[in-house]
Amino acid sequence: MPTTVTRRPLDLAGLEIPLVELTGSQDGPLLTVVAGVHGCEYVPMAAVRRWTRDLEQREISGRIRAVPILNMTAFRARSPFVVPEDGKNLNRCFPGNPDGTLAERLAHAAFTQLISGSDAYVDAHCGDMVEALEPFTLYEAGPAEAAARGLAMAYGLGYVIRQERGPERPVAGTSSGAAAEAGIPAITAEVGGCGLVERWAVDAHARGLDKVLAHLGMATPEAAGGGADREPTMLGRFLWLRCDQAGWWATHRRGRREDQRGPGRRDGEQPGRLAGPGDHHRARRRRDHLPDHLTRSRRRRPPARPRRQLTPLMT
Repeated sequence: MPTTVTRRPLDLAGLEIPLVELTGSQDGPLLTVVAGVHGCEYVPMAAVRRWTRDLEQREISGRIRAVPILNMTAFRARSPFVVPEDGKNLNRCFPGNPDGTLAERLAHAAFTQLISGSDAYVDAHCGDMVEALEPFTLYEAGPAEAAARGLAMAYGLGYVIRQERGPERPVAGTSSGAAAEAGIPAITAEVGGCGLVERWAVDAHARGLDKVLAHLGMATPEAAGGGADREPTMLGRFLWLRCDQAGWWATHRRGRREDQRGPGRRDGEQPGRLAGPGDHHRARRRRDHLPDHLTRSRRRRPPARPRRQLTPLMT
């Protein structure tokens, strides 16, 4: 029996948010998938949109709630990182505040109306408009840790990060962290970045979501397709480093894509330097540390072959 699909707007904090609900012919878990928590992270938006359309032709068990774009005002304003109305990062505001600013109210509405009651939750991300990153999944320590680790492993990306609980963690207020505190198995999955919609990154997210379905017993494993090239590397800490001086990052390797080559650096090797109007400061990689995020200027990949000159037609 085909999957039943409902597409409708959902009112969250006074905003119309697109919601796709898919119901299988048999009972099963409730999986909630959200993309577009940041308004310029286009890869997961495209992936969730494609994935839900593909599911219309497949049989699943249980139910899926999917939101391709949560942060609609940031999306419309092309505002990276923050909600333009209050300048706050939506993914630092969960579980939210019904009496707060727009970002806090949207976080509260999304948590209470979408995330709460789920059997599993996936927050799909990529690097924002000026971020390149190594693809990874992150899960939180807590009461649902074992199940969340299974989701992170199933997603099939190269790195899996476990974040400890508590006020000292470098990234707090995330949707997956709030879900974990509520006992819901949850992950953050990150692939792609720099404001680009690249096919390999969209494919990776769609494939990861299929693998989560199979892991939860909501679809057959065959439908998930191929897996990662290697077992994921497990990382035990997520550090958010900040510079004490302004400048720009200059890598020592040139001409190769950060998000495709992997870390590949020896302990103590200099991955690059922070350059500025005055002097520059070199950075050294410490043992067992992986540079994951890199804030960089936007750039586009040069075409694979020269483009032909098109002759205009006169009518």
